[in-house]
Amino acid sequence: MIAPAYSPLTLVQSNRPLVNPEPADSLWQRLREEAEAAMAHAPLLSTLFLDSVLNRPSFERALAHRVAHRLKSDLVGAPLLFEAFQRALLADPTIAEACRADIIAIQERDAATQRLLEPFLYFKGFHAITAHRLAHWLWRTGEREFAFYLQSQSSAVFQTDIHPAARIGRGIFLDHATGLVVGETAVIEDDVSILQDVTLGGTGKETGDRHPKIRRGAMIGAGAKILGNIEVGACARVAAGSVVLQAVDPHTTVAGVPAKLVRTATPAQPAQCMDQILSEAAYIAFDYTI
Repeated sequence: MIAPAYSPLTLVQSNRPLVNPEPADSLWQRLREEAEAAMAHAPLLSTLFLDSVLNRPSFERALAHRVAHRLKSDLVGAPLLFEAFQRALLADPTIAEACRADIIAIQERDAATQRLLEPFLYFKGFHAITAHRLAHWLWRTGEREFAFYLQSQSSAVFQTDIHPAARIGRGIFLDHATGLVVGETAVIEDDVSILQDVTLGGTGKETGDRHPKIRRGAMIGAGAKILGNIEVGACARVAAGSVVLQAVDPHTTVAGVPAKLVRTATPAQPAQCMDQILSEAAYIAFDYTI
Protein backbone atom coordinates (compact mmCIF):
# COMPACT_ATOMS: atom_id res chain seq x y z
CA MET A 1 0.00 0.00 0.00
CA ILE A 2 1.31 3.44 -0.88
CA ALA A 3 1.58 5.74 2.08
CA PRO A 4 -0.38 8.98 1.62
CA ALA A 5 1.48 12.23 1.25
CA TYR A 6 1.63 14.12 4.52
CA SER A 7 0.62 17.71 5.07
CA PRO A 8 2.96 20.08 6.88
CA LEU A 9 -0.11 21.51 8.58
CA THR A 10 -0.56 18.30 10.58
CA LEU A 11 2.78 18.60 12.40
CA VAL A 12 2.60 19.11 16.11
CA GLN A 13 3.85 22.58 16.92
CA SER A 14 4.67 22.26 20.62
CA ASN A 15 7.78 22.41 22.74
CA ARG A 16 7.49 18.74 23.68
CA PRO A 17 8.30 15.84 21.37
CA LEU A 18 5.69 13.33 20.37
CA VAL A 19 5.75 9.98 22.09
CA ASN A 20 7.26 7.60 19.55
CA PRO A 21 4.31 5.43 18.39
CA GLU A 22 6.58 2.67 17.05
CA PRO A 23 9.02 0.47 19.00
CA ALA A 24 12.34 2.30 19.02
CA ASP A 25 15.40 0.44 17.74
CA SER A 26 18.74 1.38 19.22
CA LEU A 27 19.86 3.63 16.35
CA TRP A 28 16.58 5.55 16.28
CA GLN A 29 16.47 5.80 20.06
CA ARG A 30 20.00 7.17 20.14
CA LEU A 31 19.18 9.75 17.47
CA ARG A 32 16.12 10.89 19.43
CA GLU A 33 18.13 11.21 22.63
CA GLU A 34 20.74 13.30 20.81
CA ALA A 35 18.00 15.54 19.39
CA GLU A 36 16.47 16.02 22.84
CA ALA A 37 19.87 16.96 24.28
CA ALA A 38 20.56 19.33 21.39
CA MET A 39 17.19 21.02 21.84
CA ALA A 40 17.93 21.56 25.54
CA HIS A 41 21.25 23.24 24.64
CA ALA A 42 19.91 25.21 21.66
CA PRO A 43 16.24 25.99 22.31
CA LEU A 44 16.19 28.56 19.50
CA LEU A 45 16.48 25.60 17.10
CA SER A 46 13.67 23.63 18.73
CA THR A 47 11.62 23.64 15.54
CA LEU A 48 14.46 21.98 13.64
CA PHE A 49 14.85 19.17 16.18
CA LEU A 50 11.12 18.65 16.62
CA ASP A 51 10.20 18.76 12.95
CA SER A 52 13.15 16.68 11.74
CA VAL A 53 13.42 14.05 14.47
CA LEU A 54 11.30 14.19 17.59
CA ASN A 55 7.90 14.50 15.93
CA ARG A 56 8.66 11.63 13.54
CA PRO A 57 7.67 7.99 14.18
CA SER A 58 10.77 6.23 12.80
CA PHE A 59 14.28 6.74 11.48
CA GLU A 60 13.17 6.05 7.91
CA ARG A 61 10.27 8.50 7.93
CA ALA A 62 12.40 11.14 9.62
CA LEU A 63 15.16 10.75 7.04
CA ALA A 64 12.67 10.89 4.17
CA HIS A 65 11.20 14.06 5.64
CA ARG A 66 14.59 15.71 6.16
CA VAL A 67 15.95 14.99 2.69
CA ALA A 68 12.63 15.85 1.02
CA HIS A 69 12.72 19.28 2.61
CA ARG A 70 16.29 19.85 1.49
CA LEU A 71 15.43 18.89 -2.10
CA LYS A 72 12.12 20.66 -2.47
CA SER A 73 11.64 23.39 -5.04
CA ASP A 74 8.88 25.78 -6.05
CA LEU A 75 7.68 23.28 -8.65
CA VAL A 76 8.26 20.00 -6.79
CA GLY A 77 7.30 20.29 -3.15
CA ALA A 78 8.38 18.34 -0.08
CA PRO A 79 5.11 16.32 0.18
CA LEU A 80 5.61 14.83 -3.29
CA LEU A 81 9.22 13.92 -2.51
CA PHE A 82 8.26 12.45 0.85
CA GLU A 83 5.58 10.32 -0.78
CA ALA A 84 8.12 9.01 -3.29
CA PHE A 85 10.48 8.10 -0.46
CA GLN A 86 7.67 6.25 1.28
CA ARG A 87 6.86 4.25 -1.84
CA ALA A 88 10.50 3.30 -2.26
CA LEU A 89 10.99 2.32 1.38
CA LEU A 90 7.86 0.17 1.38
CA ALA A 91 8.77 -1.51 -1.90
CA ASP A 92 12.45 -2.14 -1.14
CA PRO A 93 13.50 -2.66 2.51
CA THR A 94 17.17 -2.75 1.48
CA ILE A 95 17.05 1.04 0.98
CA ALA A 96 16.43 1.59 4.69
CA GLU A 97 19.12 -0.95 5.58
CA ALA A 98 21.62 0.89 3.36
CA CYS A 99 20.75 4.29 4.86
CA ARG A 100 21.32 2.94 8.34
CA ALA A 101 24.66 1.47 7.32
CA ASP A 102 25.63 4.80 5.73
CA ILE A 103 25.01 6.91 8.83
CA ILE A 104 26.83 4.41 11.04
CA ALA A 105 29.78 4.48 8.62
CA ILE A 106 29.99 8.25 8.92
CA GLN A 107 29.95 8.18 12.70
CA GLU A 108 32.66 5.49 12.76
CA ARG A 109 34.99 6.98 10.14
CA ASP A 110 34.67 10.76 10.49
CA ALA A 111 36.78 12.08 13.36
CA ALA A 112 34.70 15.27 13.36
CA THR A 113 31.44 13.39 13.95
CA GLN A 114 30.57 12.71 17.56
CA ARG A 115 26.83 12.11 17.15
CA LEU A 116 24.45 10.55 14.66
CA LEU A 117 22.54 13.82 14.75
CA GLU A 118 25.22 15.70 12.82
CA PRO A 119 25.10 13.70 9.57
CA PHE A 120 21.36 13.20 9.92
CA LEU A 121 20.60 16.93 10.05
CA TYR A 122 23.52 18.64 8.34
CA PHE A 123 25.87 16.52 6.23
CA LYS A 124 25.22 16.85 2.51
CA GLY A 125 27.24 13.71 1.75
CA PHE A 126 24.76 11.61 3.72
CA HIS A 127 21.80 13.46 2.23
CA ALA A 128 23.21 13.12 -1.29
CA ILE A 129 23.66 9.35 -1.03
CA THR A 130 20.16 9.05 0.45
CA ALA A 131 18.71 11.08 -2.44
CA HIS A 132 20.57 8.82 -4.88
CA ARG A 133 19.04 5.74 -3.30
CA LEU A 134 15.59 7.10 -4.07
CA ALA A 135 16.63 8.23 -7.57
CA HIS A 136 18.07 4.77 -8.31
CA TRP A 137 14.84 3.09 -7.19
CA LEU A 138 12.83 5.43 -9.40
CA TRP A 139 15.19 4.70 -12.30
CA ARG A 140 14.79 0.94 -11.89
CA THR A 141 11.00 1.18 -11.66
CA GLY A 142 10.63 3.27 -14.80
CA GLU A 143 10.08 6.73 -13.27
CA ARG A 144 13.08 8.15 -15.05
CA GLU A 145 11.93 11.76 -15.36
CA PHE A 146 11.50 11.87 -11.59
CA ALA A 147 14.92 10.25 -11.17
CA PHE A 148 16.52 12.88 -13.40
CA TYR A 149 14.82 15.61 -11.36
CA LEU A 150 16.38 14.24 -8.19
CA GLN A 151 19.80 14.06 -9.84
CA SER A 152 19.51 17.66 -11.00
CA GLN A 153 18.18 18.98 -7.71
CA SER A 154 20.76 17.06 -5.68
CA SER A 155 23.47 18.53 -7.89
CA ALA A 156 22.18 22.03 -7.20
CA VAL A 157 21.63 21.58 -3.46
CA PHE A 158 24.44 19.21 -2.45
CA GLN A 159 26.98 19.90 -5.26
CA THR A 160 27.10 16.20 -6.14
CA ASP A 161 26.22 14.76 -9.55
CA ILE A 162 25.41 11.05 -9.30
CA HIS A 163 23.64 9.47 -12.25
CA PRO A 164 20.46 7.66 -11.13
CA ALA A 165 21.58 4.44 -12.85
CA ALA A 166 24.85 4.20 -10.90
CA ARG A 167 24.88 1.21 -8.56
CA ILE A 168 26.00 1.96 -5.03
CA GLY A 169 26.33 -0.40 -2.07
CA ARG A 170 25.83 0.24 1.62
CA GLY A 171 28.07 1.67 4.32
CA ILE A 172 29.18 4.50 2.02
CA PHE A 173 30.98 7.55 3.44
CA LEU A 174 31.02 10.62 1.21
CA ASP A 175 33.30 12.95 3.15
CA HIS A 176 32.40 16.58 2.38
CA ALA A 177 31.02 15.36 -1.00
CA THR A 178 31.34 18.69 -2.83
CA GLY A 179 32.24 18.15 -6.47
CA LEU A 180 31.59 14.40 -6.57
CA VAL A 181 30.68 13.10 -10.05
CA VAL A 182 29.57 9.49 -10.62
CA GLY A 183 28.77 8.27 -14.12
CA GLU A 184 25.87 6.16 -15.34
CA THR A 185 27.56 2.73 -15.41
CA ALA A 186 29.74 3.23 -12.33
CA VAL A 187 29.59 0.71 -9.49
CA ILE A 188 30.54 1.46 -5.88
CA GLU A 189 30.48 -1.59 -3.63
CA ASP A 190 29.93 -1.75 0.14
CA ASP A 191 32.04 0.04 2.75
CA VAL A 192 33.75 2.51 0.40
CA SER A 193 34.94 5.97 1.50
CA ILE A 194 35.17 8.81 -1.04
CA LEU A 195 36.34 12.33 -0.37
CA GLN A 196 35.42 15.57 -2.11
CA ASP A 197 35.95 16.49 -5.77
CA VAL A 198 36.22 12.88 -6.98
CA THR A 199 35.20 11.89 -10.51
CA LEU A 200 34.18 8.39 -11.54
CA GLY A 201 33.86 9.20 -15.22
CA GLY A 202 34.30 8.05 -18.78
CA THR A 203 37.16 8.77 -21.13
CA GLY A 204 35.25 10.24 -24.05
CA LYS A 205 32.11 9.67 -26.06
CA GLU A 206 32.05 5.89 -25.86
CA THR A 207 28.76 4.20 -25.01
CA GLY A 208 27.87 1.12 -23.01
CA ASP A 209 29.68 0.06 -19.86
CA ARG A 210 32.19 2.89 -19.59
CA HIS A 211 32.63 3.94 -15.96
CA PRO A 212 34.77 2.73 -13.03
CA LYS A 213 33.99 -0.11 -10.64
CA ILE A 214 35.06 0.59 -7.06
CA ARG A 215 35.28 -2.60 -5.07
CA ARG A 216 34.50 -3.15 -1.43
CA GLY A 217 36.49 -1.30 1.22
CA ALA A 218 38.41 1.00 -1.14
CA MET A 219 39.26 4.60 -0.27
CA ILE A 220 39.35 7.34 -2.91
CA GLY A 221 41.25 10.47 -1.92
CA ALA A 222 40.18 14.05 -2.50
CA GLY A 223 40.36 15.28 -6.07
CA ALA A 224 41.07 11.86 -7.59
CA LYS A 225 39.84 11.25 -11.14
CA ILE A 226 39.17 7.63 -12.11
CA LEU A 227 38.29 7.37 -15.77
CA GLY A 228 37.00 4.53 -17.92
CA ASN A 229 35.62 1.05 -17.37
CA ILE A 230 38.40 0.06 -14.97
CA GLU A 231 38.40 -1.58 -11.59
CA VAL A 232 39.74 -0.26 -8.30
CA GLY A 233 40.23 -3.44 -6.30
CA ALA A 234 38.96 -4.29 -2.87
CA CYS A 235 40.63 -2.32 -0.05
CA ALA A 236 42.76 -0.38 -2.55
CA ARG A 237 43.71 3.23 -1.95
CA VAL A 238 43.83 6.06 -4.50
CA ALA A 239 45.86 9.05 -3.34
CA ALA A 240 44.45 12.55 -3.41
CA GLY A 241 44.83 14.32 -6.74
CA SER A 242 45.59 11.18 -8.74
CA VAL A 243 44.36 10.49 -12.26
CA VAL A 244 43.68 6.76 -12.60
CA LEU A 245 43.52 5.37 -16.14
CA GLN A 246 44.36 1.71 -15.47
CA ALA A 247 43.03 -0.94 -13.12
CA VAL A 248 44.19 -0.85 -9.50
CA ASP A 249 44.92 -4.19 -7.82
CA PRO A 250 43.29 -5.04 -4.48
CA HIS A 251 45.15 -3.94 -1.35
CA THR A 252 47.49 -1.56 -3.18
CA THR A 253 48.02 2.20 -3.21
CA VAL A 254 48.34 4.26 -6.39
CA ALA A 255 49.31 7.91 -6.74
CA GLY A 256 50.22 10.39 -9.41
CA VAL A 257 49.24 11.81 -12.78
CA PRO A 258 48.86 9.33 -14.32
CA ALA A 259 48.56 7.11 -11.26
CA LYS A 260 51.28 4.55 -10.58
CA LEU A 261 51.68 1.80 -8.02
CA VAL A 262 53.46 3.18 -4.96
CA ARG A 263 52.65 0.58 -2.33
CA THR A 264 51.85 -3.11 -2.55
CA ALA A 265 50.05 -3.26 0.78
CA THR A 266 47.45 -0.97 2.27
CA PRO A 267 45.99 -0.80 5.75
CA ALA A 268 43.67 -3.77 6.23
CA GLN A 269 40.61 -1.53 5.89
CA PRO A 270 41.62 1.78 4.24
CA ALA A 271 38.02 2.98 3.97
CA GLN A 272 37.67 2.48 7.73
CA CYS A 273 40.90 4.04 8.98
CA MET A 274 40.90 6.87 6.39
CA ASP A 275 44.72 7.03 6.39
CA GLN A 276 45.72 9.36 3.53
CA ILE A 277 49.37 9.97 4.39
CA LEU A 278 51.77 8.50 1.84
CA SER A 279 55.51 8.05 1.99
CA GLU A 280 57.78 10.73 0.52
CA ALA A 281 58.58 8.39 -2.35
CA ALA A 282 54.93 8.19 -3.27
CA TYR A 283 54.79 11.86 -4.16
CA ILE A 284 57.48 11.43 -6.78
CA ALA A 285 54.76 9.61 -8.75
CA PHE A 286 53.10 12.96 -9.38
CA ASP A 287 55.20 13.58 -12.50
CA TYR A 288 52.32 14.72 -14.74
CA THR A 289 53.56 12.59 -17.61
CA ILE A 290 51.79 13.36 -20.90
